Amino acid sequence: MTAEKITELTQHQRDRLAFIELRVRFVGEIRRQDLVARFGIQAAAATRDIAQYKDIAPRNLDYDTKGKVYVRGKWFRPAFEFPVERVLTWLSQGYGDGEPLRLKSFVSCEGPALLNKPDLETLSVLTRAIHQKGAIEISYRALSSGLTKREIVPFALADNGQRWHVRAFDRRSGEFRDFVLARIADAQIVTGNVGEQETSDQDIQWNRIAELELVPHPANVQHPDTIEAEYGMENGVLNLRVRAAMAGYLMRRWNVDCTEDHSLKGAEFHLWLRNRQALYGVTNLMLAPGYEPSEKV
Repeated sequence: MTAEKITELTQHQRDRLAFIELRVRFVGEIRRQDLVARFGIQAAAATRDIAQYKDIAPRNLDYDTKGKVYVRGKWFRPAFEFPVERVLTWLSQGYGDGEPLRLKSFVSCEGPALLNKPDLETLSVLTRAIHQKGAIEISYRALSSGLTKREIVPFALADNGQRWHVRAFDRRSGEFRDFVLARIADAQIVTGNVGEQETSDQDIQWNRIAELELVPHPANVQHPDTIEAEYGMENGVLNLRVRAAMAGYLMRRWNVDCTEDHSLKGAEFHLWLRNRQALYGVTNLMLAPGYEPSEKV
């Protein structure tokens, strides 16, 4: 019956009701003002939309009288189906929040497939914990230790170009780490307070900004002006400011030669990191092309 009710709606109604579900599923709450701000409608219309969504999925919303906000119901079951890629786009870029059935691209477009797709219910636990600044218990599959249970305090999602991960404080190791979303087998909200040492402002690698200078590779590029134009360089340099926690991922994604003497050979190495000293103290340098563990950067 739910599917039949959805098909009877106009596209504008589907967009607004899908937005309600996305907010509740992945943030854990929605207010009338969220609809007013997103769609430019009146408060009375937002009230009708929420009532209509409750008619379609009566167990998905509960009203918190103290906070005056609609929250995710205990027996929540999604009424709309969304591709994982679309949800991640909405979470990371703030658009793409319409109901997807009738939407098509204006021109033919193709992109690399997302090979390791995270489970959306697990993702919703993570995003709600991030929004609520809480902790979760996860079952995690690591290459080094296999399947283990641990408690983490997540605070941000990150796309490293190949896969999505969550940045979190790991209570098991006492460190801030990256957890690949698709390796999380199960996740549950944990009650209790989060310690000051577990919050994002204590993550040195996340808060530190590395200023990088990328230039055309001196040995592998015969026409550096081509690379300068491709990357929009100014005076032959692409200046980037990135989080230290993301620096290694960026170097690997763009095949940036990080050796001191630009000695990596191969047609894939178009860029060279000119100021290696900017990597001092970055902990994920094992991901950077040309990094040698014995080196002291």
